[in-house]
Amino acid sequence: MSPSPRVLRRCVAATAAALAAVAVSAAPASAAQPSGTTDVRLITFNDFHGNLEPPSGSSGRVTLPDGSTVNAGGAAYLATHVKQLESEVKNSILLSAGDNVGASPVASALFHDEPTIEFLNEMGVRASVVGNHEFDEGYQELQRMQFGGCHPADGCQFRDSYGGADFPFLGSNVYFDNGAPALLPFTVEFSGGQPIGVIGATLKDLPTVVSAEAIKGLKFGDEVEAINRTSGWLDRLGIKAQVVLLHQGDNTQGGGPDSCTVSPGPASQIAKGVSASVDAIFTGHSHQQYNCSIADPAGNPRPVIQGLSFGRLLSVVDLKIDKRTRDVVRGATVAHNEIVTRDVTPDPAVAKLVDEAVTKAAPIANEQIGAITGDLKAAGAASGESALGDVIADAQLEATAANGAQIAITNPGGIRADLNYASSPAGEGDGVVTYGEAFTVQPFGNIMQTITLTGANLKNVLEQQWTATTTRILQISSSLHYTYSASAPVGSKVRDITVNGTPVDPAATYRVSVNNFLAGGGDGFTEFTKGTDLAGGPVDLDALIAYFGAHSPVTPPPADRITVVA
Repeated sequence: MSPSPRVLRRCVAATAAALAAVAVSAAPASAAQPSGTTDVRLITFNDFHGNLEPPSGSSGRVTLPDGSTVNAGGAAYLATHVKQLESEVKNSILLSAGDNVGASPVASALFHDEPTIEFLNEMGVRASVVGNHEFDEGYQELQRMQFGGCHPADGCQFRDSYGGADFPFLGSNVYFDNGAPALLPFTVEFSGGQPIGVIGATLKDLPTVVSAEAIKGLKFGDEVEAINRTSGWLDRLGIKAQVVLLHQGDNTQGGGPDSCTVSPGPASQIAKGVSASVDAIFTGHSHQQYNCSIADPAGNPRPVIQGLSFGRLLSVVDLKIDKRTRDVVRGATVAHNEIVTRDVTPDPAVAKLVDEAVTKAAPIANEQIGAITGDLKAAGAASGESALGDVIADAQLEATAANGAQIAITNPGGIRADLNYASSPAGEGDGVVTYGEAFTVQPFGNIMQTITLTGANLKNVLEQQWTATTTRILQISSSLHYTYSASAPVGSKVRDITVNGTPVDPAATYRVSVNNFLAGGGDGFTEFTKGTDLAGGPVDLDALIAYFGAHSPVTPPPADRITVVA
């Protein structure tokens, strides 16, 4: 691969804009030069994931400091709140911290997320970093999303044509295998006559959360190195006001939208190492809410902020830029997370766009595929086992029975929403499950694969659920049971593994069904790559649909597959 001419033209345009800014900022001081400061407001959202309609259940709520919740999100409400925030400060810039698309509900995903890009254009987004989900369908599709054109296989199904994004996709640490940049590292935005450098960096561990085929020919470098290199370019060009869009985040221990109860994580570590020239860092990826102040390498505080996901919060950073030096007056920076409440008038243009997408998707989305007798939640017991995870794993085991599968295991990150008893468009409390709801739960289109693992491999897979910094509990079929100790050291937590009631023999072999993402070692489960005798299966969503067709109404199963002890 090599950079496309359009990417190179964008790089040239960004550099030209930066040089123009230098010409202005390098002008000698004079009595006629303005004094004082210019107010500039930066408004950012992250991890929108094509949620054009207001998200349901816990995905559509914001938790307040007292533990109560507020319903939030929905594209038309988001647009209204953006306009309100922009009206308060004359000089405002709207940005995104990545994962605008991918893992999207059916109204966007059926049309390869073109409705979502149209929505972002309508709102006036000025720049976005790429998240991991921008790569779900590969680099060529990412380029199509940026520059336009009909889908090579499905054509233009949402509208007669697709013009692409009106804003650049940034990725300072995304390279081709030959080391050439695959994306723009930065852009320069002007607001109130002040140049502001916007640097984008995605997570260096992106290859662990995207299928290997989707990112073939690409490399992802260290975030701090790429940001600091790019910041240095901006320094030399005279761009003093700089912000970072970082698609990486921390987790929290609760609190409200402006709390800073983060657990030490990758975003905090990156923030501590990023050049002191950077004045604010907008984060994403972890779908958390926090508003922190973390000192830069020079000891000066700067905001590090994230706004949940699905358009429920807007992260707002108000800057004062010195008109003479063109640098941010760091001590005057104010940051907060704004809740996208639903008590405002929906933006009419965006509401019309959303209605168009929902209407066009409705014949497929509203088709009933089955029923449930109670909520199937993606989150679950203290052990990490969930009712929805149990059902999905059972569906995958049943769908791969012809491969001799004895066990099915699925990754929790592949389960994107709950199935709620009362959320069906067919009516309150009817338990109907539609295609659209199932698609929202499993939108990736992963392919099921059955592999042979030894009992020792299987134990190692289960041990890989814990690392020094993360815990990811795999969801398992009813044929597999085990116990783990929460206090035991990493690598020695799991015991009493059984398959169909029989203790696992480390030397015996077992047929295990997983999706192609896990089979390739995704989410750090590298032990799966040792599997042999691979046999293909259906798409994961098709497996779930078939299961509902055969077993409806489905009752939430008890959480008895994983036992946790102290």
